[in-house]
Amino acid sequence: MTGPHDPDGPQPRPGPVPAALRAPFQARTWREYLHLLLNLPMAILMFTFAVTMSALGLGLLITFLGVPVLAAGLAGCRGLGAVERARARALLRLDVGSPRPIRPPKPGLLAWTGALLKDGSSWRQLLYAVVHFPWAVFAFALSTAVWSAGWSMLLYPLWHWIHPEFLGQPGLQLYADGRGHDVYLDTPAEIGLASALGLLLVLVGSALIRASAHVDRAMVSGLLGPSRLASRVWELESDRGTVVDTAAADLRRIERDLHDGAQARLVALAMELGLAKEKLLEDPEAAAHMVDEAHNEVKVALQELRDLARGIHPAILTDRGLGPALSALAARCTTPVTVTVDLPTRPAPAIEGITYFTTSELLQNISKHAQATHATIDIWQTHNRLMLQVTDNGKGGATPTPNSGLAGLAERLDAVDGLLTITSPPHNGTTITAELPWRPHQAD
Repeated sequence: MTGPHDPDGPQPRPGPVPAALRAPFQARTWREYLHLLLNLPMAILMFTFAVTMSALGLGLLITFLGVPVLAAGLAGCRGLGAVERARARALLRLDVGSPRPIRPPKPGLLAWTGALLKDGSSWRQLLYAVVHFPWAVFAFALSTAVWSAGWSMLLYPLWHWIHPEFLGQPGLQLYADGRGHDVYLDTPAEIGLASALGLLLVLVGSALIRASAHVDRAMVSGLLGPSRLASRVWELESDRGTVVDTAAADLRRIERDLHDGAQARLVALAMELGLAKEKLLEDPEAAAHMVDEAHNEVKVALQELRDLARGIHPAILTDRGLGPALSALAARCTTPVTVTVDLPTRPAPAIEGITYFTTSELLQNISKHAQATHATIDIWQTHNRLMLQVTDNGKGGATPTPNSGLAGLAERLDAVDGLLTITSPPHNGTTITAELPWRPHQAD
């Protein structure tokens, strides 16, 4: 799912010229002013279309024709809303996601019409077409009047010469009563004062343009994008898909480990015991040797099953909690690891499991790639979040490239409203912090 981002991008360092004085000459201000200029024709088009189709549809509701007319009006507003989102994306640097597509429960024009009329986002885009019109007229008139007057006065020293040259008067006329009492801007002091007043109006105009753009961003975000509830539903659906895919991958891994490991050993063991049984009377010594080998195979198979069970959910985690489980995990790491767990109570089993396996994968990455001589694991609770931080003093440079282990970890944490952040400057170690929702353990 995408959302609005900062229209200014990274904030520049303060320069010697104050931001208010730089604003009239920045590209952002002129983009936003162009957006205000285009607001008026777009608002007229959208308002005219929305009001016409709504009035026509409501007037025809006494017949069946009113329903499809209303649906056509809503569909048109959705199309115009897409144009407005594109315009905001290009000129206001506001990236607003599209509303969810209309998905009728069954094919057919009637089903599509019904789904469109029941869709809240379509009505919100109709509302935008109506309420945006008076705002667009007001913002256009105010900003254009102040902005054009300001630049005209600011640049007056450059163009005042046209009055004596072409108009037969000494300067810009401010007052005339028809009896010879005329006031012109023609002296150097008056020209300078007019230019100073123009600068003030330009600064005020740029502030008005910025403020108007913020209002436009709020209207586009609130009325033309997906609702917060819809966005949350989409996010949960995506997270559910991630969880299902992860569970399926884990099941395939367990099936593969059982098939290629313990199951294969048990099949070989059964064959060896069968051969030993046949040789028991003919060659007792060979049979005894085969039974001894089978006994060793049983030990290896049991160890593989224990490792597999530990990979599913370690018994020490269930019995004793995160502290002892992570200490046991750290003891098996090839890099020395210091473990610190500071939790008031045990978290819920699901959170414990995710924390354990996240730590396990991060320690595996340290062993394989970090070239570190020491690592630390810190776990603590802050407000309603469980924090996990794994740090090493290795070579750094870790990045969550697509389809990598770190990217998979980030997806799994996101599926439970978690977050993974990575700080890994080259040649300066790696710090990975995972946030998980805190849910206390419920006693049986």
